[in-house]
Amino acid sequence: MTIPFLNRELSWIEFNQRVLYEAQRADVPLLERVKFLAITASNLDEFFQVRIGGLILLKRTGRKGTDPSGLTPTQQLDILRKRMSLFVEDQYRLLHVTLMPLLAKQGIEFLEPARLIESEKTALRAIFEHSILPVLTPLAYEPGEEAPILPALTPILACSITDPATAVQRHAFIPLPDSLGRHVALTNKPNTFIQIEDLVALHASSLFPGENVTASGVFRLTRNGDISVDENNINDLADEMEDVLTARRFADTVRIEIPISCPRELLAIIRSATSAERRDTYTIPRGPVGLASLMELAQLADFDHLRNEEWSPQPSPDIAPGASLFESIAQRDLLLFHPYQSFDPVMKLLEESAADPQVLAIKQVLYRTAKKSSIIDALIRAAQNGKQVTVLVELKARFDEARNLMRADELQNAGVNIVYGVKGLKTHAKICMVVRREEGQLRRYVHLGTGNYNETTARLYTDISYLTCRPEFGNDASLFFNALTGRSKLLRFRHLVPAPTQMKQRLLELIASEADRARLGEPAQIMAKVNSLQDPDVISALYEASQAGVQIQLNIRGVCCLKPGDKKFSKNIKVVSIIDRYLEHARIFSFHQGGEPAVFIASADWMSRNLERRIELMIPIDEPALRRRLVNILKSCMADNCNAHEILPDGSSTLIKPAKGQKTFRAQLHFYKEAKRLAKAMEHERSLTFEPHTPGAR
Repeated sequence: MTIPFLNRELSWIEFNQRVLYEAQRADVPLLERVKFLAITASNLDEFFQVRIGGLILLKRTGRKGTDPSGLTPTQQLDILRKRMSLFVEDQYRLLHVTLMPLLAKQGIEFLEPARLIESEKTALRAIFEHSILPVLTPLAYEPGEEAPILPALTPILACSITDPATAVQRHAFIPLPDSLGRHVALTNKPNTFIQIEDLVALHASSLFPGENVTASGVFRLTRNGDISVDENNINDLADEMEDVLTARRFADTVRIEIPISCPRELLAIIRSATSAERRDTYTIPRGPVGLASLMELAQLADFDHLRNEEWSPQPSPDIAPGASLFESIAQRDLLLFHPYQSFDPVMKLLEESAADPQVLAIKQVLYRTAKKSSIIDALIRAAQNGKQVTVLVELKARFDEARNLMRADELQNAGVNIVYGVKGLKTHAKICMVVRREEGQLRRYVHLGTGNYNETTARLYTDISYLTCRPEFGNDASLFFNALTGRSKLLRFRHLVPAPTQMKQRLLELIASEADRARLGEPAQIMAKVNSLQDPDVISALYEASQAGVQIQLNIRGVCCLKPGDKKFSKNIKVVSIIDRYLEHARIFSFHQGGEPAVFIASADWMSRNLERRIELMIPIDEPALRRRLVNILKSCMADNCNAHEILPDGSSTLIKPAKGQKTFRAQLHFYKEAKRLAKAMEHERSLTFEPHTPGAR
């Protein structure tokens, strides 16, 4: 029997289309719309680097096998190239037809080179000569020569240059470094800009004295980023990862973005230098290339009225102001819902641990960290203060390898015990354990989460943090770290459910259990919130549960390979995707279990890579009040009728709107108001509590 699966790559594009829809919405503040457009472009950059790059490699190996949706690598590439061309058209139509005119009305204008007046030309020439020219490095090239190394994901100006004395023509490339920015503001008009490539094109002859630039065109290339390390034949993972980073600079071109106005002769030169095939060239109607650079505009100062009203992270009502985190966790398990509730307690736990003389050891996994990480700083202080600090730094976190290498060196130099991941697997679990001496005994404090230890993304991504000092969690945490650092096996824990050894099997058992209850005529329900759903075994189990009568509600932000709305397989499955001001990132699972729900949070999505090729953790939440809170989060996400899209049988989606007479409900706004209400209520309660001064010892 053929089981229906949606193609993973097409599903991802439909997700990015939902992000673009936020940029198209007239009810979203203007600079937020610009931000969403920039995000779609950044997403597309990574998609080309990883997914398209991977498919191209598969095609070159001659592999003709199909994915679960029945498509070969060649078929996927053909379909994806057409679909992405349509998507890019949508992006540029939105930018030029809608957003640019709206920005101009708000005083944010872009200068067209052909329409510059004399005073603007004079001002721009001064900016070019003093701030841009010294940074530029032209690279000569002619077909047949060895091509220079051209940087990826940055604009490059291709030039035809003619010697007026001899009429001899040659060519050169001028990479435009990221350090220059993409939008150059006039000195006397700070919100009037010219694109950096347009300004350099105007004055390109300055780089070639005695010659004339007779034609120019800007382009941007993307290289294959799907380059992995061969862990079976290496001695030093850190050295090998540096080789991977170097290899990416020389990797094959998988995309060239180029405006339709680029002269034909230059297009031929560009293809020659980049070894790009015709089908890897994506023509855009007009610039700029690389729309991710629009994030610079979205962050302009003095335009707060064109942005969302700030939602400040709220303090947890379960943590008294100024209280020790150790005391707070000892009183009760803590559940934090970021960014509605502040990430500060997680950082404070580490900062207190670094300074507390009773803390003996800290063990932590780091996958992606902030550029200037207070968490890493706290771990360094802890080691300098004599604590035993052990950190697993995952060097194979794609596109964060360089930062992780650098910070790992800092940690190691401070005396931290460093482990560079686990051979053959990525360590994606979010766990930290602090060992503290209390009244002659050792107590373990554990943080488990769905998101990274990154204080920057903790203000942008929705995630769950769970903090506990229950002995069963502390014991499991110790076993987990011993397995990572001591090469022992990930045995069955008392509470934690690890991947790749147990999580998938446990999920399949839980899904099957609900199906069994439904067959017996009992109420049966599954609710889950994940970033992506792709694993064929999990999808098949969900289909079986749906056929048995289980009511299944899924909140999936991105890739969904399950086909909803199929009368035979998925008539009882509803899938929604929320795109709002925060990136939905929390993983929460609930299985009805006869009215006593089994509720979990996890670091893993329901993808084969997470369940089979990564070290992950699924964490049961047993405390009834915390369980109810997580179930309410799931229910609220499914009730959204403002920013939720329902996934349709063909993989596309449609915005869910309130039915006639139904109130609007926006889940993220609800979560923020709830966090604010709880914080205010606890502040009010504490204001009514009188704490007497007691005589101190004399």
